[in-house]
Amino acid sequence: MKTIQLRRYQLVDGTYDAFVAWWQEWMPRVRAEAGFGIEFAYGLPETNEFVWAVSVDGDRAEFEAREAAYLPSAARAAAFEGQPQRVASSVIRIVEDVTAS
Repeated sequence: MKTIQLRRYQLVDGTYDAFVAWWQEWMPRVRAEAGFGIEFAYGLPETNEFVWAVSVDGDRAEFEAREAAYLPSAARAAAFEGQPQRVASSVIRIVEDVTAS
């Protein structure tokens, strides 16, 4: 079983390129070190949107436990240190795979 969290961001105007560069540098490494997988990441530069999915092998409780450990971690703090706020708004939800088997 895999639990997947879909993360949809509306970025601050003019920050798309800087956000993507920062994300590519940090998130794959920092999330992997915390036990997460990245399912995909897509950007829509013309509308300043960024959509990605992060996962954990296990159920929702396992995802929430890893997230609770990750959020206050030193590695995450290092990734965000000195970074301006580039996410204007976000929608973050656990999603369900409904692909027909």
